[in-house]
Amino acid sequence: MDFPCDYKRFAILYVDDEQLSLKAFTREFRDTFRIFTASSADEGLKILEAHADEIGVVMSDQRMPGMKGVQFLERARQLRPRGIRILVTAFSDLDAAISAVNTGAIYKYVTKPWDNPTLGVLLRRSLDFFVVQRERDQLLREKMSVLHKMVITDRVLSLGVLAAGLGNHVRNAMSAVRTFIDLAPEMLHRESLDLSQLRHPSFWQEFHRTVQGRVKILIDLLDDLSDHAQRNPFAFEDEVPLRQTVQKAIDDASAELGAKSITVDNHISELLPPIRADLPKLRKLFRLLLHDELGNLPAGATISFDAVIHEATPNQGAEIELIMKDNGPGVPHEAILSVFDPFFTRNSVPNEFGVYLMACYFIVYHHGGRMTTQDAPGGGVKFQIFLPLVPPTSSQGEDGEDFLVRVMTNERLWEKLLASS
Repeated sequence: MDFPCDYKRFAILYVDDEQLSLKAFTREFRDTFRIFTASSADEGLKILEAHADEIGVVMSDQRMPGMKGVQFLERARQLRPRGIRILVTAFSDLDAAISAVNTGAIYKYVTKPWDNPTLGVLLRRSLDFFVVQRERDQLLREKMSVLHKMVITDRVLSLGVLAAGLGNHVRNAMSAVRTFIDLAPEMLHRESLDLSQLRHPSFWQEFHRTVQGRVKILIDLLDDLSDHAQRNPFAFEDEVPLRQTVQKAIDDASAELGAKSITVDNHISELLPPIRADLPKLRKLFRLLLHDELGNLPAGATISFDAVIHEATPNQGAEIELIMKDNGPGVPHEAILSVFDPFFTRNSVPNEFGVYLMACYFIVYHHGGRMTTQDAPGGGVKFQIFLPLVPPTSSQGEDGEDFLVRVMTNERLWEKLLASS
């Protein structure tokens, strides 16, 4: 059974204390495979540690001084769990070989002296098995990643639709409150009250200004969520330079940033190509990101922006990865996936509403991109925003046909290899 495989993509490590066996093995198979050899178990472990990502098959003689072959292969399994392990043994050691196979320590065993054509077939099949197993693991990770993105996207969009549905009622209620607050100063003067008799008039003035600002922010935010959640088509008509757009948001927020002594470093290169986007929406994205940071970072914190371009692949067009990091208190690891919830706040005593990042998520989503977050090295939070250079014309979504073909093809190869083992 033949599978298309580059047999030099991954190497074979052969460990044997007999130099003649090592030389014979290398001479016979070096044209077909990449080969590492070691004359002792300790040397073999050092090679495996140094080249773990390159080695797909580990083959060892059973009878070696010090560490036996089965023991060596058990150690190799700890270093390279997915590596294919083969034991070379004499007829007198068959019991040990069979026991190792039964316990899962090795994939196959070979008796000395081996038959070169038969061993060649076994080595090719072993590399086939390793490659398909590796690709299967990768596909399983991709499956989980796709499922995770679907769950997060569905949850955020559902919450956005809920916000949009409630938005009208909340705005009406907020409008009534706002009207009352607008009239409050006028009413105080009209009733001929002696303001000096009020205990803390300055408090009420500050209260008026604060509530006015909060109500306006909440109403504007509900408008944003309603707009994005309804999947209104964006106008991708602008060629947007990323560095200048981010810098504009930084400049606009300079007063608020300065009040908290927060430093923002813009490391985005001017050489990056512009992206096709809805410029007003993209500007709002960066304003909301900085607004969320202002509400959650302590005084004296730092924020940095950087970006890299990822060239187009057969499965995906070219995109820019924008990276925003801060050195703030961060988010507990178990809560890192909840930052896009509108009811999530990064601080135990929140200073801001918890919906800014959800609005950011919508803007990125409707540009055909994706947004993730994780703990930043050294503390803080790291946001990654992936934006295509040219947004897709169709609605965002995983094109599952090609993915499913890859999955099912790999599953069939996996089953065939298991059946032939």
